[in-house]
Amino acid sequence: MKAIILAAGRGSRLEELTDEHPKCLLKVRGKTLLDWQLEALRGAGISQIAIVTGYKRELLCRPGMKEFHNERWAKTNMVASLAAANPWLMEGPIIVSYSDIFYDSSAVSLLTENRAALAITYDPDWQLLWTRRFGNPLIDAETFQLNSDNTISKIGDKPRSVQEIQGQYMGLLRFTPEGWAEVLRIINSLTSSEYDRINMTSIMQKVIDAGNLPISAYSYQGEWGEVDSAKDLEAYRI
Repeated sequence: MKAIILAAGRGSRLEELTDEHPKCLLKVRGKTLLDWQLEALRGAGISQIAIVTGYKRELLCRPGMKEFHNERWAKTNMVASLAAANPWLMEGPIIVSYSDIFYDSSAVSLLTENRAALAITYDPDWQLLWTRRFGNPLIDAETFQLNSDNTISKIGDKPRSVQEIQGQYMGLLRFTPEGWAEVLRIINSLTSSEYDRINMTSIMQKVIDAGNLPISAYSYQGEWGEVDSAKDLEAYRI
């Protein structure tokens, strides 16, 4: 199985911390986020890894890694970066990782060991991490609700209460060509401005609403984190 790391964005919410390099080169406990991801992916047996670049692409080269480039990285969102890796997505099952997260190899194994056309990992104990990061966990959390078969029924909206949140999406996914084809079908129905703005959870909700393909969700209870701010970096030092 192959993997793609989506690393085109700058991480503007980190302000001067990303003036010199992309967000994935920030360090958590002495190791860059990118190195965390590479170690986890390789630890799960994945040897073919590509990176989607954009901002300061020259800093993201690694021996043996394939590069896909999102030329419009400053004007598009994560979905457009993913589409830049279309050749690999069409070939076979593939793991997709955001570049601003860290996790261990067991998170990747949850996805490599299943046959779902489209699947994600999620954190069922999300409140502990979100409280540490934001104080009030509802400040940045998104809705996340599951059906009885552990497929997703709702994802990505602003919640009104914690009762609408059964976990939090981590930014780690698995696509098969069938799953990617359904995403492409939806992408092709968007206007150019909608395509530029749409994010990954919105695409997933559109997949769910279309009803052609369920999205499976796998509970991960190991260590992980997401870096969106300088405060996050401080939180993960604990």
